[in-house]
Amino acid sequence: MFRLLFGLGVVVVILTIYALVDCAVFDRNRIRGVPRWVWIFVIILIPVIGAVLWLLIGRGRRSSPAPSGGRTRQIAPDDDPDFLRGLDRAKNQEQRIRDLEQELADFDKDFDTTDLGKTEPPSDGPGPRPGTAGTTGIDPKKTDPSDGDQPGRRDA
Repeated sequence: MFRLLFGLGVVVVILTIYALVDCAVFDRNRIRGVPRWVWIFVIILIPVIGAVLWLLIGRGRRSSPAPSGGRTRQIAPDDDPDFLRGLDRAKNQEQRIRDLEQELADFDKDFDTTDLGKTEPPSDGPGPRPGTAGTTGIDPKKTDPSDGDQPGRRDA
């Protein structure tokens, strides 16, 4: 008789511990009836009956609405506001890329690299060469501080 009572006591303790841990880690959106803390008190105060009630009543089924929005059916993409917001972001990003490409093309058009490697042939006659100022040999365009100090210029 002692073995039977000892065996039943072990089963009751194992069932109570299992129900208590299951209740503590169970998804709170799927707990039915009363709040989690009430279920824990019921399981502890009424060991066998509380654990059985938790397993039969307190645990929600998997078929309950999903916690990520509560949708049970699929929504077409044109009816889904999250999907439509994503399309607006994609359109804005594509427009921004086009604008940046246009700015780059305008910048490349303004900065013509074909003139960099050319040198003017020396003049045979007396007098200043074309593009120089007087006899000093200094180009007035190069001495203007506003021309050479522009940020972003490659030849500065």
